[in-house]
Amino acid sequence: MNHGDTEAQRRRLNELSGKVIGLCIEIHRELGPGLLESAYEECLAYELSRAGLSFERQRALPVRYKEVQLDCGYRLDFVIEGALILELKAVTEFHPIHEAQLLTYLKLDKKSLGLLINFNVPVLKNGVKRVARGNLFKAEAGGRNFFGQMLSLLCASTIAWLR
Repeated sequence: MNHGDTEAQRRRLNELSGKVIGLCIEIHRELGPGLLESAYEECLAYELSRAGLSFERQRALPVRYKEVQLDCGYRLDFVIEGALILELKAVTEFHPIHEAQLLTYLKLDKKSLGLLINFNVPVLKNGVKRVARGNLFKAEAGGRNFFGQMLSLLCASTIAWLR
């Protein structure tokens, strides 16, 4: 893959994750914390459809161990546009196992970027965690700072849009 392809893929995933985060913020603003994960999942499926984004919901994820493919019952909450894995939570706080779970899903599904979204927080930006696998985002200027800046800009533009 050449540099131009890498940049285009990185830009596409960043834009896509920004759109998805915006939809999640809209859901959280409307409903707030405290509901079951399944309620937020239903709302997100509705919003993704309205936004014209293609997605798979509760997609089976087999585990490949050596030369054997095993159906262990793992399911991806969402795979958006065939490129972004989204794992929803409604928990008191993130734990390291949540990030490890998403990272393993990314590896098994050969994807570069995933989002953990925890709706059980007072302010959704505190419940968003971006998880990258591989080299696609290593060269990105600022690394996690970039994501923080992008999220701040998204929140600021959303607030400005509401006025």
